[in-house]
Amino acid sequence: MAAVETALKDIMGSIDGTIGVALVDYNSGMALGLIGGGPELDLNVAAAGNTDVVRAKLRAMELLNLNEAIEDILITLSSQYHLIRPLTSRTGKGLFLYLALDRNRANLAMARHQLKKVETDLEV
Repeated sequence: MAAVETALKDIMGSIDGTIGVALVDYNSGMALGLIGGGPELDLNVAAAGNTDVVRAKLRAMELLNLNEAIEDILITLSSQYHLIRPLTSRTGKGLFLYLALDRNRANLAMARHQLKKVETDLEV
């Protein structure tokens, strides 16, 4: 099992095109860990903003009586991909991984695969 900082470093180093990655508590909107970002992407602001995205989707699923789990949420921008992956483990309840990718350098399928793999090893 990987600790949060180790897992985030693994994501940063193993997924081509990664701009930044964060582990976020969607109850509070606070980032529990983050790596990357910079002037073009404030990961703390992104963490808080994407908390609203996760909450809205969960509310919509509840209203629709969908008995499903969110695997991931993809937001496609003109130059970036933003991937949100809620954690499914017992200890990860209420948390999500947020990954920002450079669209020109990233392989979205490989990024999703790698994010899923890191999630299984993540110790929260």
